[in-house]
Order: sequence, then C-alpha cells, then structure tokens
Amino acid sequence: MALAAIKGEKTLAELAEQFDIHPNQITQWKSQLLEGAVGVFGGDAKADPAAAAVDLKTLHAKIGALALENDFLEGALSKAGLLSVKR
Repeated sequence: MALAAIKGEKTLAELAEQFDIHPNQITQWKSQLLEGAVGVFGGDAKADPAAAAVDLKTLHAKIGALALENDFLEGALSKAGLLSVKR
C-alpha cells in the first residue's frame, strides 16, 4: 500500500477507500518506507562497520556480565540445595 502511494497512480483518498484504511495511516507507512529505503539503498556504507564494532564491544561486555551473574547464581543455588543438576 505504501508503494502504491509512492507510485502516485491513485490519490490517498482512493487508496484509503480501496483498502479501508485512514489516509493518515497510508501517509505514515509511506514515510516509513521512504526512510527505510534510504537505509537500504543509500547512506554511507563506511559508517556501518564502525557502528557494528561499537555494538560488538557492548555485546561482549553484556555477555561477560551475564556469564558472571549466571556463575554467581549457580553457586548460590547449589549451596542452598536448590540446584542439584550440574550443567
């Protein structure tokens, strides 16, 4: 529907009536499609690897924190007798 709005073959009112949707919703979807298309087909390709590296560092830090937390909880539950099966 957003693609049909971008093509411009029909007015927003005609599309809204055809699909029984409010014209504002079609406008919102059209904007989202255009913004998403810029990310897929345009933009700076060099910025993405740098952003991915930063995200990777954050993810590794989170994994480390969760592993430490799991180890602590496993030890506490084992001492309390609530965890009998070892992983």
